[in-house]
Amino acid sequence: QVQLAESGGGSVQTGGSLRLSCTISGYTFTSGCMGWFRQAPGREREGVGFIASYGVTNYPDSVKGRFTISKDNANNILYLQMNSLKPEDTAMYYCAAASTGVYIACLAGRGFNVWGQGTQVTVSS
Repeated sequence: QVQLAESGGGSVQTGGSLRLSCTISGYTFTSGCMGWFRQAPGREREGVGFIASYGVTNYPDSVKGRFTISKDNANNILYLQMNSLKPEDTAMYYCAAASTGVYIACLAGRGFNVWGQGTQVTVSS
């Protein structure tokens, strides 16, 4: 059974940085994509970074240049480095896996079928 566990959330001021971690168990990331999503109260869930098993990444314009997704294959951990944080980045952040499917789809945020419990990120002005 695939399990994802996020950590690293917290409260920071505008301009600060955080690194989120997602510990992956029961799954070896050899196909499909992993990704980070976020959801703020009253807003739709939004993808903020995707990485294919072969290393290609994709980001929405809202975080491009500020967020970096990466993976540690040896330890089966997914990361999201977040720099230059803004109050509008405040949300619950979720790690997710799309273990099957077409890369062009999962790199666009579709087909994710396994989710973690989330970690809260709060950015104050």
